[in-house]
Amino acid sequence: MIIIRPDDQAGASGKVGSQFTGEVHPYLALPSTDGVVINTVSFNPGARTHWHSHERGQILFVLSGRGLVQSEGGPVEVLRQGDTVWVPAGERHWHGAGPEATMTHTAVSLGVTSWDDPVTDAEYGASRH
Repeated sequence: MIIIRPDDQAGASGKVGSQFTGEVHPYLALPSTDGVVINTVSFNPGARTHWHSHERGQILFVLSGRGLVQSEGGPVEVLRQGDTVWVPAGERHWHGAGPEATMTHTAVSLGVTSWDDPVTDAEYGASRH
């Protein structure tokens, strides 16, 4: 058993770059343990992940705000507080805040995460609806 207290969580305030476009505030709730990583991420308006996939899938729990998620080749879906998203193993996708809203979610990533290219402004702009 592992218990991680809030004071022990690794946070990085205002992270830009890496696997994100825009300003995000990620907090590592559970470092990689038995192939599971849990992060709570707050996205500023317009901030988003890069395209990526997960070896065994990913679960997103939207805690607050309004966001967007898209699987490659699929429509952009709006996320709201209380939504849960299951992304199957190997499905290339991205997620983040809406253009005029913040969003906080907890992401449970299963297995290795494979990061890809940033979501371009044109791809993200196509999501407005």
